[in-house]
Amino acid sequence: MAHPLTALRRAAEKVDAKTPATRDRALDGLRALALLSVPIGHWMLGGLTLSPDGALHNASPLSSLGFFAPASWVLQMLGVFFLVGGHSSVRSLERAREKGLPYGSWLRARTVRLLRPVLGVTAVWALLIPLLPRLGVPADTLRTGATLVVQPLWYIGVYLALTALTPLCAAFGRRLGLWSAGLLVAAVAVVDLLRYGPWAEAVPSWVGLLNLLPGWMFGYQLGVLWAQGRLGRPAARALLLGGGALFAALLVVFHYPASMVGVPGAERTNSHPPSLLVLALAAVQCGAAVLLRERLGRLLSRRPLLWLPVVVVNLSAMTIFCWHQSAMLAVAVPGAAGLGALPGLTTAPDSLGWVAARLALLPLFGAALVAIGWFARRFDGPWTAFSRIGKALAGAAAALFAAYALGMV
Repeated sequence: MAHPLTALRRAAEKVDAKTPATRDRALDGLRALALLSVPIGHWMLGGLTLSPDGALHNASPLSSLGFFAPASWVLQMLGVFFLVGGHSSVRSLERAREKGLPYGSWLRARTVRLLRPVLGVTAVWALLIPLLPRLGVPADTLRTGATLVVQPLWYIGVYLALTALTPLCAAFGRRLGLWSAGLLVAAVAVVDLLRYGPWAEAVPSWVGLLNLLPGWMFGYQLGVLWAQGRLGRPAARALLLGGGALFAALLVVFHYPASMVGVPGAERTNSHPPSLLVLALAAVQCGAAVLLRERLGRLLSRRPLLWLPVVVVNLSAMTIFCWHQSAMLAVAVPGAAGLGALPGLTTAPDSLGWVAARLALLPLFGAALVAIGWFARRFDGPWTAFSRIGKALAGAAAALFAAYALGMV
C-alpha cells in the first residue's frame, strides 16, 4: 500500500497535469482564499453559549475581547470575493457573447448554478425544523441555528444582483475607467457623512441602506476593471496605499468601529450596511491581490500540492459557503446535549482560553463540513435525480424555511 503522502502527491500531480495551460491559477487561488475565510471567520468570530434550559444562543468574542477586532480585518475578505467575482463574470459574459448566447440565457445559467445549493440547504433545514424538536432540541436552539444558516446566504442575493449588473459595470468601466470605482467610494462617503455627521439624528435610519449597492459593488467593479486590463500594478499600489491610509484615518480620526463584522450591542456596525471602512479594507485587499497575482500564479504552477487544495475548494465553493454553519451546529448541538458546556464550543467567548479552545475545534468543524459536503454536493449540479414534483417540493420547503428564518432574524 502506498504511503498516504505518496498517494497525495500522485493525486496532486494528476490534477496538475489535467489543468489546462490557459487556466488562471492565481484567480482560483484568490477565490479559494476568500472562500475559506468565510467559514473560518464565522467559526472564530462567532460563538455559542448554553443557557440553563439547554438552549444554544449566539455570542461573539468581539463583545468582550475588543483587541480581537483586527482578526476581522483578515478574516473578512469580501473585497477579494467580489473582486474575483467581477473578473470572472466579465470574462464569462465575453465568452457567452462570442458563442452568440444572449444575456438572458447567460444570466439564467449563472443564477441557477448559484441558487441550486441555496435551495438545497434551505430545503433540508425546512425538514429539520419540525423534526429536531421531536429529538429534544430546544426551540431557542432552532432559532439560533436558523439565524446562523441564513447569515451568509444573503450575500448570494447581493452577488446575484451584481451579476445581473455586469453589462452595466463593464460599460462604466470602458467609459470611466478607474473613476467608475471612485464614484462608488464617493457615494458611500456621502451616505456615511449623512448618517454619522452632526445632523445624524435628523437623518432617517433607512438612509444607510443606500450604501448596499455601491458598498458591495466597489470590489466587483474593481474586478471588472481588472478583467478589462484597466487595473494594473500602478493602480493596485495606489489602492493598497490609499486604502490603508483611509482605513487608518477612519479608525483613528473619525472613530469608526474597529470590527469589520457586527458586534452584539454595538451602536454602529461596518458591514450591515457597508460603511466607508469596508471599502477602505477592500481597496487594500484588492490592491494586494492584483500585485500578488503573478507570484501566486507561478507558485501554484510549480507546486502541485498547493494547487490540489485550491482545486478542491473551488469545486466545493457553494457547499462550503452554504453548509459551514450547519457543520458547526452539527458539532455543537449534540455536544451540548450530551456533555453540557464545552470550552470553545458552548462556553462564553470572553477569554483567550476560549480562543485557544475554538482554534483546537476548527479541524472538527472542518471534518463535519466534509461529511456534510459528501451528502450536499448533489445539490450543486443539475438536479437530474429530482422529478418536477420533487423540485417543486424543494422550492416550497426552501420558501418556508426562508420565511421562518427571516422571522427569527
